[in-house]
Amino acid sequence: MAFDQMKMLNDLRKAQKDLKKQKVVVAAGGDDDTPAVEITINGELKVEKVTIDPDYVDLDNIEDLEHNIEIAIRDGMQKAQEIAAEKMKPLMGGLGNLGL
Repeated sequence: MAFDQMKMLNDLRKAQKDLKKQKVVVAAGGDDDTPAVEITINGELKVEKVTIDPDYVDLDNIEDLEHNIEIAIRDGMQKAQEIAAEKMKPLMGGLGNLGL
């Protein structure tokens, strides 16, 4: 029983490390060739990079930029959560045996 629990914990730790390496890149605004905003989020749901194309920054209408950032973060978080859930799904069934 203890061996199974140790293996499961090791598998869980490995999955968490793998998730950190997963990257989701989401764009919002702009056009197909040049997005206004691009956000990179890892599988741990941490924002790693925000890129804003200066051509799409209008100081008289900053609300558009703010809206594009919100959209990119929301969509990126959703995709990253889906990746994390899929990666962790096979491991979650056995966690009840660990007393957590």
